[in-house]
Amino acid sequence: MKENNRISIDTVIENLISIHPLLKKSFSKAIRSKTNLNPGSLHVLGILNNHKVLSMSEIGCSLSMPKSHITGLVDKLIAENMVERLYDPKDRRIVNVHITEKGIADFNDMKQEISQDLRRKLEKLDADTLHVFSESSQHVKDILESIVQEQTEISITT
Repeated sequence: MKENNRISIDTVIENLISIHPLLKKSFSKAIRSKTNLNPGSLHVLGILNNHKVLSMSEIGCSLSMPKSHITGLVDKLIAENMVERLYDPKDRRIVNVHITEKGIADFNDMKQEISQDLRRKLEKLDADTLHVFSESSQHVKDILESIVQEQTEISITT
């Protein structure tokens, strides 16, 4: 690998490692003031909001978490009436998790409030900075989605 490529890759790695805590800090205050759910439970709720019903294994795979950890997160969401367990009638060992209407409504409310909080922060940026940020964030999202898709295809074929 050429020296310039290595430096470029190292810079990308450093930037990505730095972005996560910054994003977390930007979202955490808004999220914490709106719910008593922990970040893991919110991730489960978000995945289920997109897919409506997933098995415990699918949730674990999507979030790269062990099934035992997912069980605790799902239990907390069940206690809040946000999700429910559905047992597969053909194989009771398979446990599916379904987001409830309350879960959908609460998740969408939190998402809306977080969006409003972020909107207030972003509205303070000048037009040029906002334009650059918009394009840059779209590029980062596209690249990360491509990487995740590639990883998914690799894991399916192996």
